[in-house]
Amino acid sequence: QVQLVESGGGLVQAGGSLRLSCAASGRTFNRYAMGWFRQAPGKEREFVATISWSGGNTYYADSVRGRFTISSDNAKNTLYLQMNSLKPEDTAVYYCAAGNLATTLERSYYYWGQGTQVTVSS
Repeated sequence: QVQLVESGGGLVQAGGSLRLSCAASGRTFNRYAMGWFRQAPGKEREFVATISWSGGNTYYADSVRGRFTISSDNAKNTLYLQMNSLKPEDTAVYYCAAGNLATTLERSYYYWGQGTQVTVSS
């Protein structure tokens, strides 16, 4: 069992930056691939970024590539999402997730956090 707790969300102006964190506890953190997803009001949850358990492979949604960076610190059992050049369309609840494969598919992830709200004002 893995427990995930996100933090770092908030209100920011367009063009600004935020760093989300996801603290993991329970089973060995570095055995899991990790991902970030988001859900905007009235929309389906969508993939944002993923990182392999080794940290050697990352993949991003087209909408965030070049602006967001996913990383992990296995010593701290923490996943990060650095978000730069934020846009109003990035407004959403952001979720971290843990699974066996670093994929874009929600069904590949077994454990989910409760989410943290990111609001980008224009």
